[in-house]
Amino acid sequence: MPFVIHGLPVSQGIAIGNAHLISHALLEVDHLLIAPRHVDAEVIRLEDAAAKVRFELRALREVSASAQSEVSAFVDLHTMLLDDPMLVENAIKLIRERRCNAEWALVQQMEAIVDDFDNIDDPYLRERKADVIQVVERLVKALLGHPSHVGTKRNKNGLDSIVVAHDLSPADTIHFKDSQIAGFVTDVGGATSHTAIVARSLGIPAVVGLRHIRQITRDGDIIIIDGARGVVIIDPDERVLEEYRLRRSALELERSKLKRLKANRAATIDGHEIALQANIELPRDVPAVKDVYADGIGLFRTEFLFMNRDTLPNEEEQFEAYKSVARAMGGKPVVIRTLDIGADKALSTGGPRPELNPALGLRAIRFCLAEPQMFLTQLRAILRASLHGKIKILIPMVAHAHEVDAALGAIEQAKAQLRAEKIKFDEDIKVGGMIEIPAAALALGIFVRRLNFLSIGTNDLIQYTLAIDRTDEAVAHLYDPLHPAILRLIAATIHAGAKADIPVSVCGEMAGDKKFTRLLLGMGLRQFSMHPTQILEVKQEILRSDAAELAIKVGRLLKLDEPDKIREAVDKL
Repeated sequence: MPFVIHGLPVSQGIAIGNAHLISHALLEVDHLLIAPRHVDAEVIRLEDAAAKVRFELRALREVSASAQSEVSAFVDLHTMLLDDPMLVENAIKLIRERRCNAEWALVQQMEAIVDDFDNIDDPYLRERKADVIQVVERLVKALLGHPSHVGTKRNKNGLDSIVVAHDLSPADTIHFKDSQIAGFVTDVGGATSHTAIVARSLGIPAVVGLRHIRQITRDGDIIIIDGARGVVIIDPDERVLEEYRLRRSALELERSKLKRLKANRAATIDGHEIALQANIELPRDVPAVKDVYADGIGLFRTEFLFMNRDTLPNEEEQFEAYKSVARAMGGKPVVIRTLDIGADKALSTGGPRPELNPALGLRAIRFCLAEPQMFLTQLRAILRASLHGKIKILIPMVAHAHEVDAALGAIEQAKAQLRAEKIKFDEDIKVGGMIEIPAAALALGIFVRRLNFLSIGTNDLIQYTLAIDRTDEAVAHLYDPLHPAILRLIAATIHAGAKADIPVSVCGEMAGDKKFTRLLLGMGLRQFSMHPTQILEVKQEILRSDAAELAIKVGRLLKLDEPDKIREAVDKL
C-alpha cells in the first residue's frame, strides 16, 4: 500500500526512482581484543585508513572545484577534522592502552567528542558534531573495506535510484551528480545543514528530517520525492506516478524557458530597475555569475580565502584574488566583505579563542579589530585591487558606532600607507555595513550617517532575532523568515536607506527565494544578491510584478501579527 511521509524540503525538484538503502557503518562496529603482538599492526591499519580517507578528500576537493564552492568548504572542514589530534591520535592511544580494534577505538573517541559538543550551549558549535560523526563513519568504512561513496546503476525498470539513509555527508552527496541518483531522503538533517546546501548547489531533489524513513523503506521500493513540498511517497500507484511524471516534465520545461531570460534586464511591469547580483566565495565562482548575466557581485565572502590552510594569505595573494574578480566583472560592482570569521567558521591559523558562545563572541568585525595587522593587510589588498574595477568594502556584523568608526579608521590608515608608498587605489571607494544584528536594525541612524550603503544578512538577522539555530533540526521548524518581527526589521532597514538616500541590498537566503521576491519588492527593495543559480527564477518573478501595487499590499501586510494571516497575505501577493 502506498503511504506518504512529510519532512523538511531542502532542495526543490521532483525525483522518481527505486530506493537504494545505505547502511550505517557505525552500527557494524564490534569490540575486539587485540593480541599484544598485533597492536602495532592495528595502529598501522588505522593510520592507513586515515591516509586513504585523506587521499579521498583531496580527490573530492579537486572534483568540487568544478562544482559550487560551498562543496569545497565542507570537504576542507572534514579534512581539518581528520587531521585534528583529538580524533585519530587519541584513538591510537586507546588501541595501545586497551588493546582494542581500530573501529571500536574510533567510535569511543567519537562518542567522547560528541558528548563534549552536547554540553556546549552554543548551537553553532554543537552542530559540528555531525561533521565529526561523518568523518568517523568514513574512516570506519575504509577500515571495513566498504565503498567510500554511493555508486548505483540504472535499475531494470528504467528508473534511477533514490538514496535512503540515516544521514549523508556532503562528501557522499558530491558524487550523486555523476551517478544514476535522482535524489535522496534521510532520517535526520535540517534545511540549512551542509548536506542540504550541497544538494541545492547540485540541483538534486532532497527531503530530510523524516525520522524513520531508513527503517520503513525496503530496497527497491518505488519512491517519489517532492523537494518543494517536503513530501515523500513510497510505493505510489500508477495514477500518482503519472501525475508526478507530468509535474516533473512541467518543471523541466520551466527551467529551460528560464534560460531565455538571461539577457533580459530585470525590471518590474511599472518600470522599476532591479539589480540582481550574486554571492561568491572564491574567484573561481565568477564564471557562474557571468553565465546568468548578473549585475555584479553583491557579496564576496573573503573568509574562504583564509580557511583550511596552515598560514594566513598574505597581502599579495589576497590582492591577486580580489583583482582577478574585479577585472573579470568588467566594471560591474564587486562588494568585498571583510573577514567574517568565528562561530562555525574557524581558522586553522589561530582564530578566535575557544568560547562558550562563539556566535555571540569574538567574530566578524570584532575579531578583525582585535587583530589590527591582519585586518590592515586585507584592507590594503582590497584597496590596491580597487584600481582594477568597481570595488566596495562591506563590514560584517556591525552593532556599535565605535566599531564602524574603528573600521573606517583602519581603512584610512591603509589608504595613508598606500599613498606614502605611491601605490594607487580608488580614493572614493564606498564602504557599507551588514545589518544582521537586531540592535543594528533598530538603531540605523548611527550607520546611515557613517556608511555609503547597507546590506541585510537575513540568515543571521532571523537567527539572532528569534534565538534559533537554523542548523539545529530540533528547532529548525521555528526558523521563520515571515515572523512579523523579522518583516518589520527588514522593511524598516529598507525604508531608512531610502530616506537617507543610500542603497540597501538583501544578501541572505531570502533574496534568492522566489517565494519572497514580491514581498521584498513591496518593501521597496531594489537590489538583491543571491547564489547565481537562483537569479533567473527571481528575475522571472520581478518581470511579472508591479512594484507600486505590491507596495500597497505589503504596507497592509506589515500591520498583521498573526502568522497564518501573514502567510496567506504573502501567498496572495
